[in-house]
Amino acid sequence: MPNIRDTKEQSEEMSQNRIERQKRAYEELLQGNRDWVEMETAKDPEYFAKLAAGQEPDVLWIGCSDSRVPANEVTNTKPGQVFVHRNIANVCVHSDMNMLSVLDYAVNVLKVKHVIVAGHYGCGGIAAALSNKQFGLIDNWLRHIKDVYRLHSNELDRITDENVKLNRLVELNVIEQVYNLCKTTIVQNAWREREDLEIHGWVIDLNSGLVKDLQVTAKSSENLGKVFKLDESKVK
Repeated sequence: MPNIRDTKEQSEEMSQNRIERQKRAYEELLQGNRDWVEMETAKDPEYFAKLAAGQEPDVLWIGCSDSRVPANEVTNTKPGQVFVHRNIANVCVHSDMNMLSVLDYAVNVLKVKHVIVAGHYGCGGIAAALSNKQFGLIDNWLRHIKDVYRLHSNELDRITDENVKLNRLVELNVIEQVYNLCKTTIVQNAWREREDLEIHGWVIDLNSGLVKDLQVTAKSSENLGKVFKLDESKVK
């Protein structure tokens, strides 16, 4: 029979180790920041003075919150080159004021030239949407992805390999989010004023690190359905 005192001591020791690991993980973040600053200033003493002067990114990246797909690392770009918005499964819907605010600022203030919707194969959000399980509050968000499945159910229901189905839904979700961006007044109004704004759809392959361009680039509202293409008049 286990000694109650020994069991209590073991529990306390495990708890103390957990606290120490948590503290160490936090301290490593701060040390990582100091190491980064030291590395960048060693290469260019004016690096942070230039960074603080302002940003002029050409790209808005709308990606997944997954920790394995950071925009700058994936594209080998530096701070200041990519304006970033991320959420679970890179969803772009007209009811998301956070995303719309980022889009509006990027398009109308920063004047970005490219908006990239970037999904990735093996996406946990897409996998969750494919299942019938309840996960909590996130189920309301995943409903948008289930709607993508509904739109493409004829194709997806014929795929018997679950991994292939998951990855195809990843692609279709990106395509639909590109389309959703094109339907916004923000993008349509910008297209009336300038011709240098493009919306792209990418998927990142985590096994290789390479990006797959889905070739769904949109440069105007010409291909939008009639009901989504807005005229130039505005409600006053």
